[in-house]
Amino acid sequence: MKLVPLGDRVVLKQLKAEETTKSGIVLPGQSQEKPQQAEVVAVGPGTEEVKMEVKKGDMVIYAKYAGTEVKLDKDEYIVVKQQDILAVVK
Repeated sequence: MKLVPLGDRVVLKQLKAEETTKSGIVLPGQSQEKPQQAEVVAVGPGTEEVKMEVKKGDMVIYAKYAGTEVKLDKDEYIVVKQQDILAVVK
């Protein structure tokens, strides 16, 4: 199965949360803060008002409470509007 976003939506695959702090403390699953950085896996066609500026494979930073989490097969994705993407990481 495959997710195909509509309009100005983008499908993101979130990076793994850090399991240890910089000082070496191991964090349990609930304490791990989800990273706001993700890889673009699919991009919608855009709309007349919104030109799509990201492409598949881009690493992006998105707004903290943006999007809808979707679980497909065993993978988890986040579907966001392009306006919720704050920056592209180069």
